[in-house]
Amino acid sequence: MLKISEFSRLTRLPIKTLRYYDEIDLLKPAQVDQFTGYRYYSAEQLPRLNRILALKALGLSLEQIKDVLDEALSAEQIRGMLRLKRAEIQQRLEEEQQRLLYVEAKLKQIEEENSMSTYEVILKPVPSFRAASVRAVAADMNQLGSTLDHAFDTVAAYIHQHGAKQSPRQEECGVTLYHAMDKEIHVEAAFGIEGALSGNDHVQVYEMPAIEQAACIVHHGTFATLENAYNALLKWIDTNQYEIVGPNCEINLEYERGGDQTKFVTEIQFPVRQKQQQ
Repeated sequence: MLKISEFSRLTRLPIKTLRYYDEIDLLKPAQVDQFTGYRYYSAEQLPRLNRILALKALGLSLEQIKDVLDEALSAEQIRGMLRLKRAEIQQRLEEEQQRLLYVEAKLKQIEEENSMSTYEVILKPVPSFRAASVRAVAADMNQLGSTLDHAFDTVAAYIHQHGAKQSPRQEECGVTLYHAMDKEIHVEAAFGIEGALSGNDHVQVYEMPAIEQAACIVHHGTFATLENAYNALLKWIDTNQYEIVGPNCEINLEYERGGDQTKFVTEIQFPVRQKQQQ
């Protein structure tokens, strides 16, 4: 018989760990002195301990290992447990690989600009919401502001006239979607709504679809410098190997027509997906 200190040296496991394995009935001592409470182990316990360590190296929890050793699990049950663990590890590897790409992109940005960017990009899901909207066409960027003002006024008036309410939630406030920007700029002005409301030939009422993954950036200040945020966001999307899969939108988080533009807060969102590796 081996004292716990001797068994610890032999197995290279701390005494504290052996005591814990005893407490959870994973590896009980071969014998416990009834007077001193001192634990003794035998060499015959090494195969069980080695199996514990082998299963632990596979990433199984101590509770799962106990089930494997004590519950006489079938080969199929063990295979299922290991398949699940494999899927968890693969998911972590993918997440860490993506995090590595972010770190490399940030390092490259700092090296190129010799400073931290004033913009930060995040990926997030965007929930669906019920919206009332009007589509419009602006001849060029010079007409875009007045075109959107008229479209938003039309939607707001329609909502008010029909007894509905604009949603107070941030993700459902004034939203501008850009459907095409060729010779003309095709846009959609939308408000989230609460209450019963039907559309007509001009005003659409529908469930704005959720976005599984959107690359988002927040711009503080005047619309005149919004291009800087777009440039930063598009560069991030390209550098991190994403592709755009739908119309981008601008959300007016803080906005007052005719107000102090330095206080405006606008979020830009692009629906994206990871590019497939060639």
